[in-house]
Amino acid sequence: MARINVKGVSEIRGPLIVIENVSGIRMGEYLEVKLKGKPSRKGRVLAIEEERVIILLYQGTYEIDKDQIETEFFGRTMQLFVSEDMIGRIFNSLGEPLDGLPSIYSDEYRDINGSPINPTSRIYPKDYIETGISSIDSMNTLVRGQKLPIFTGAGLPNNRLIGQIVKQARIAEIDGNKKFAIVFGAMGLTMDDYIYFQRLFEETGTLNKVVMFTNLASDSAAERLLTPRVALTTAEYLAFDKDYHVLVILSDITNYCQALREISVSLETVPSRKGFPGYMYSDLAAIYERAGIIEDSQGSITLIANLTMPNDDITHPIADLTGYITEGQIILDRSLHNRGIYPPIDVLGSLSRLMKDGIGEGFTRKDHPSLSNQLYASYAEGLDKRKLAEVIGRKELNRLDQILYEFADKFEEIYINQGDTYRNIESSLNIGWSLLSNLPESELTKVSRELIDEHILKEGGDSV
Repeated sequence: MARINVKGVSEIRGPLIVIENVSGIRMGEYLEVKLKGKPSRKGRVLAIEEERVIILLYQGTYEIDKDQIETEFFGRTMQLFVSEDMIGRIFNSLGEPLDGLPSIYSDEYRDINGSPINPTSRIYPKDYIETGISSIDSMNTLVRGQKLPIFTGAGLPNNRLIGQIVKQARIAEIDGNKKFAIVFGAMGLTMDDYIYFQRLFEETGTLNKVVMFTNLASDSAAERLLTPRVALTTAEYLAFDKDYHVLVILSDITNYCQALREISVSLETVPSRKGFPGYMYSDLAAIYERAGIIEDSQGSITLIANLTMPNDDITHPIADLTGYITEGQIILDRSLHNRGIYPPIDVLGSLSRLMKDGIGEGFTRKDHPSLSNQLYASYAEGLDKRKLAEVIGRKELNRLDQILYEFADKFEEIYINQGDTYRNIESSLNIGWSLLSNLPESELTKVSRELIDEHILKEGGDSV
C-alpha cells in the first residue's frame, strides 16, 4: 500500500494522539511521527472511528506541539530485522541496540505480531530442558515447547532465579540438533536490575547464547507493549527458520499488564476486574500461544513468563488468566525466603502439567517419575506433622511422625536450598534418593522394590 502523510493532530490524550479527517488507514498500521528538530517517534493505529484515527506512540507524547508534527502511515504493520547475529546482543523494545554495537540490518524481517500457529500443525511437547535447579528439574520439570510461568511476590528473588536459569539452562541434543539460544524480554526493569543482568551475562560468558530486549521502568509504558512481541518474533525466526531450540523468558508480565491497563484507560475502554481491560485474556493468549513446536520444524520455543502477584494474591487477574493459558506454574514462597532458603520454590504449590511427558527412561532417568512422586508424598506428610507439632508440641509426636518432620526440614534445607550452585539431573535425583534413605521402608509406597534395592543406601552407607 502507498504511504500516507498527514500534518497536524486534533488531540493529544496521554500516550495517544488523535487525527481527524483521514481515510485509507488500517488497524494496527505502523507509522512514524516526525517532529521539528527532534527524532521521529514510532507508533501504531490503535482505533479507527470513521475518519478519526487514534494512534499509540511508543515513545510517548511529551514535548509535542500538535500543530507542528507530520504523521507518515506506512501501509503495513511494524516489522523487525532479524538475524543470527542478534545472539549475544542487547536491544531496546524497538530493536535498537543498547550495547554500543551497530544496528542489525538484514534481508530478513518479520511482522512483530507473528502468525497464529495452526493447532493441527503443533507437536505435543516432549524432552526436558535442564535448568540446573533441583526443585524444578526433578519436581516440576520444564518440557521443551511448554509455557511455564513463575509466580512471585514483591521482594522475592525472582530476578536472581531468572539469572540463574539463563546462566544454567541447557538442552540435550535432539535428533542431531544441539543449537540452543535464550531470548530474554525484560519489561519495566529498574536500572539496578538491568545492570545486574548485563554484568551477570557478560561476566559468566552467558551473553553469547542470549538475545536481550530491555524496557526500563523509565521508558514509556506504551513501549512496554512491544517487548514480548519483538522477543517472540526473534525467537520464531531462530526456532522455525534457523532450527534453534529457544527458551524465551519474559519478565515482568505484571508490568506489561499494567501498561495495557494504562493504555486502555486513555482509550476510554470499559474496564473489567481491578480496572484491567476485558481483552487482557486474549492479549496474553496472543503472547503465550506463540510458544510451541511445529510439525516439520527442527526448532522449538519454550516460554517462561515471570509475573509478580500483587499482595501475593494468586487469584489476581494477571496470575489467574496466566494460569488458564499456560501449563502449570512455579511459585516462590515468602516463608521459605524469610528462612533464608534459596531458591524459595513452593514445591507442593508448583505444578508442571507436561512433566510426565518429558521425564523417565529415554529423557531423564527411569526412576525419575517414581522418585518425584515419593518425594512429593513424603514432603507433604512431613509438612502435616509440622503443623501438628504447632498444636501439640514437637515432643508429643511419635517416632514415625518425628522422622517425617525431620524429613521435611532436610528436604527444604538440602534439596530446595541449593543456592546459586548448578546441579545436573543426575545429582538432583541422587540427592533425592539419599534423603529417602532416612525414611523407614514402610513409608516408601511410591517406589518399587527394585528401585529401593538399586538406589536406597544400605545400612552402614553414607547418609544425609
